[in-house]
Amino acid sequence: MAEDIKTKIRNYKTAPFDSCFPNQNHTRNCWQNYLDFHRCEKAMTAKGGNVSVCEWYWRVYKSLCPIFWVSTWDDHQAEGTFPGKI
Repeated sequence: MAEDIKTKIRNYKTAPFDSCFPNQNHTRNCWQNYLDFHRCEKAMTAKGGNVSVCEWYWRVYKSLCPIFWVSTWDDHQAEGTFPGKI
């Protein structure tokens, strides 16, 4: 199973279809994958696990989200004013 996930990540081109977000506007999909990545990263760091398992979320939000949004959200996280629950 782990090999299957590694193969999918290696062959990754762009975000796959997600039935939770069927419309053309992927704003919510972008936001959710950004949150999921940071939640995964936080959980794996707390457990002392391998953070590379979170790479899937990182690749999806990097392909969906505009760079300006991501940099703004990163700045808000650094300032402690980020509106999402991570």
